[in-house]
Amino acid sequence: MNSRSIGPVSVSEIGLGGMPMSIEGRPDEDRAIATIHAALDAGVTLIDTADAYHRDADEVGHNELLIAKALASYGGDTSEVLVATKGGHLRPGDGSWTLNGHPDYLKQAAKASAQRLGVEAIGLYQFHRPDPSVDYAESVGALTDLLDEGVIRMAGISNANVDQIRLAQEILGGRLVSVQNQFSPAFRSSQVELELCAELGIAFLPWSPLGGISRASTLAGKGAAFERIGAELGVSSQQVCLAWELALAPVVIPIPGASRPASIQDSVRASEITLTDEQMRELSA
Repeated sequence: MNSRSIGPVSVSEIGLGGMPMSIEGRPDEDRAIATIHAALDAGVTLIDTADAYHRDADEVGHNELLIAKALASYGGDTSEVLVATKGGHLRPGDGSWTLNGHPDYLKQAAKASAQRLGVEAIGLYQFHRPDPSVDYAESVGALTDLLDEGVIRMAGISNANVDQIRLAQEILGGRLVSVQNQFSPAFRSSQVELELCAELGIAFLPWSPLGGISRASTLAGKGAAFERIGAELGVSSQQVCLAWELALAPVVIPIPGASRPASIQDSVRASEITLTDEQMRELSA
């Protein structure tokens, strides 16, 4: 698989999103670990997670622990795998989401994530979602402290707008390496953030790049052109979708979620597809 960069680190063009393996409807642990192992076998070297990727209130960090277990039990070399996790977005266990962007909390959460992942320093730590009750600069300031203290090696933000990206880059002293926003054929409102990241050389990690866990098979109802071009090329519409996102800018690294080996094995083949200018125009229309 070809590679792209997050800061100074080279990673696979397609990453693995861990959420489906830990929330409602998740597979059993054996299948989840088999999915992570299949991703590693396919050359995936970026795995995305968060402390909030869990189902029940008493299992915070479920996905982080799962990934740590899968990496430890993998028979091959995992030294080049970058695990990116997030903090500041919480799940009380009733299916809802809450926010906590207080700097003290974020620093505590990062240290807890590092312990669950079994690492001395987290490869990439991202502020999960802005908290309206906390000044954004203060939340991002926690990332600066975590970098300076060596708790994390790289810092990113998620669900951020253009102004927040520019502010985070300023507060971090040019050390912002990634932005993780929702982006897919059905959700293109983050196009402007994608373009800013391309301008600044910051990795852009689309979450739900296929339109969401329950609607990936139809690309959230926006898949007609993707299906037609996929049929022409003899590949899945999901592969065409990821190839389209990769072609939008060299900083784009999609992180499709998966809960079974076949899904991630299909996704990684997107990096082998080259779309023509005409196909790109049709898919972007």
